[in-house]
Amino acid sequence: MFKLIKQFFLVSLLSSLAFSFSNAEDTSSKKSGDYTYSKQEAVDRDIQREMNKVKTAKIRMRVAKDMEENVTTQTTLERTISSLATQMMQNKKFTTNRPVLITSFVKLHNLKQTTEFGRLVSESLINDLSNRNFNVIEFRGQLGVSINAKGEYFLSRNTKKLKSQVENTFIVVGTYSRQYGKVIVNARVIDNVSGRIITSARSTFKHGKRNDCVIFRDCKPPRSIRIIQE
Repeated sequence: MFKLIKQFFLVSLLSSLAFSFSNAEDTSSKKSGDYTYSKQEAVDRDIQREMNKVKTAKIRMRVAKDMEENVTTQTTLERTISSLATQMMQNKKFTTNRPVLITSFVKLHNLKQTTEFGRLVSESLINDLSNRNFNVIEFRGQLGVSINAKGEYFLSRNTKKLKSQVENTFIVVGTYSRQYGKVIVNARVIDNVSGRIITSARSTFKHGKRNDCVIFRDCKPPRSIRIIQE
């Protein structure tokens, strides 16, 4: 009888140990599985994040292409000016209540040199921006009208005849660069107090000419041949 009880107790003990070991294996496997699943979830999230970046970049590239084809690239100077004005007015920081002064557009490689083209761009922007309700100021107006035998004049580039200052203004500045068959024009609006760029624009005037000297009025004179006596 005692031997039978001992055998029963031994069998129960072995069964209990086997059950405990089995539970431990199940728990370990479950924890390992949870860890593997969590790690895979993190990898999937990283992949999805990168895919979203690619999708966003592709959309922006399509927008940039559409912008280039329909806004920034123009085949006439008039449309080029309109493109610059349209781009600048899209920025809400460019408020219409502050005075706006427009300066002559200059050569990209020489910021103190302009041409008739640069002056024409700035004069045309005066028209476009003022027609879009911006507070464009003509700062070249004299303190009085000057008259001579050939006419009457109000605009001047003689600083002695102009107002000494205009306060609280935005300044429109711009550059142009001559490329083969086109001219790239950049414009920006600057707060004269802080120097902060309020808005900017870029437009490409594709004139398609091999030699743009007619546009810039800097064509070389025709070659002359000297005639001499033998």
